[in-house]
Amino acid sequence: MALELRQNLKLSQQLVMTPQLQQAIKLLQLSRLELATTIQLEMEQNPLLEEELSQSQEQEDSGEADSNEVGGLNATSEAATPVETEFTGEVRMEEPASLHEIDWQDYANEYESLPTTSRLGEDPDAPSSLDILTRKPDLNAHLQWQLRLGGLSEDEEEIGNFIIGNLNRDGFLETDLAGIMAETGCSEELALKVLAVVQDMDPSGIGAANLKESLLIQLDRLGLADSLAAEIVRHHLSLLEHHNYNGIMRATRATAQEVEAANQVIINLDPFPGRQYADDEPQYIIPDVYVYKMDGEYVIMINDEGLPRLRISGFYRDVLKGDRQASAATKDYIQDKMRSAAWLIKSIHQRQRTIYRVVESIIKFQRDFFERGIEYLKPLVLRDVAQDIEMHESTISRVTSNKYVHTPQGTFELKYFFTSSIGREDGGDSMSSLSIKNRLKAIVADENPGKPLSDNDIADIFKKDDIRLARRTVAKYREQLGILPSKLRRKAKF
Repeated sequence: MALELRQNLKLSQQLVMTPQLQQAIKLLQLSRLELATTIQLEMEQNPLLEEELSQSQEQEDSGEADSNEVGGLNATSEAATPVETEFTGEVRMEEPASLHEIDWQDYANEYESLPTTSRLGEDPDAPSSLDILTRKPDLNAHLQWQLRLGGLSEDEEEIGNFIIGNLNRDGFLETDLAGIMAETGCSEELALKVLAVVQDMDPSGIGAANLKESLLIQLDRLGLADSLAAEIVRHHLSLLEHHNYNGIMRATRATAQEVEAANQVIINLDPFPGRQYADDEPQYIIPDVYVYKMDGEYVIMINDEGLPRLRISGFYRDVLKGDRQASAATKDYIQDKMRSAAWLIKSIHQRQRTIYRVVESIIKFQRDFFERGIEYLKPLVLRDVAQDIEMHESTISRVTSNKYVHTPQGTFELKYFFTSSIGREDGGDSMSSLSIKNRLKAIVADENPGKPLSDNDIADIFKKDDIRLARRTVAKYREQLGILPSKLRRKAKF
């Protein structure tokens, strides 16, 4: 077969993802806080973008400028009047009366209330004690503080720091005695001694290898090392986990009252002592959209608070139009930045309009939810909203990601309104899976604690209402709701 070169002309269509289009898609899926960060970054990089101030802010700015020009000289002269000091005869600038009357001692904490001369020998780079007041001390810092007060030698303190560094957020030790000896090069006797020091620290039960050891340490701290509760934890913890109190009574030869009292002691112990010092910060949700009911109709308000209102700088517009001294390269640069700024402003407006249309469509489909609550949430998929507002499903998916709406029923993520459907035996309207979960939670809350309902019993209750729900589906929903199996929900009988 002979090889030959040939030219062909082919006509085709393809979607080209321009940088502007990529930016618009990116803005669509950002949360409100991420959008504010992105806008701030663009304002720093693009000199043509500036924040549009309200009329009141512009009046305040102009008023401050006028006062600085008119009264600035008098204010400075009053605040900086030279006076003769009675001690040295030197001429100093007297502080304003408002600053002079401030008791600066109130701003110092108890660690910095000593005279200035006592701090001359300290390291000037050492952190101020005010620095530690801005955050809650975590478990590591709390234990190291106790370790420094233990009167240990340098080697023992190094071993203690290694042990503390190997505690997880629950307060359990993630290494064994051999690991401590290998990493620190200490003897077994010294490792056991320092480990005992750590386990004697606050909170009680810290530094244990597992849950059983942690509970035993706490019982020993309470003086109950030889009690029935300690025996149950030491030898019959699996029976206690499954609420097999009859088995505990047979194994320990204890009466029902004694087992009940020991069980109450164990319940009051902390299974995860380190979690009370966890540094998890609460995540506060600021809704992207507010939905209010006014005069029988739902009003949608996009939350623009904290987002700067952008505009293109008039100064650079004038440079581009009438400044003949500007070079061609300068005008090309300004023109490029102007197109980028205009596209960003357009993309933000388009984002807000798209969110509005999506929420408007959700209200149309889920009006019963907004009126009556979670039980009336209907099955909904992205395709339904996409067809309603004539957009692609991927666009709806991006809009509903990481965005929250405040409704008369509470604050929810936009993804919350899209749920799968559960059919009915009689062929009636399907129910949302979230509605089923909410009803399952109510059924378990109303059950008899002495005889909790099994998954089959719950499935039969739904079947009476013509709702097709398999036992495996009930078990899956129960686990998602964090509800224990029936044998673990049973109330103890003594």
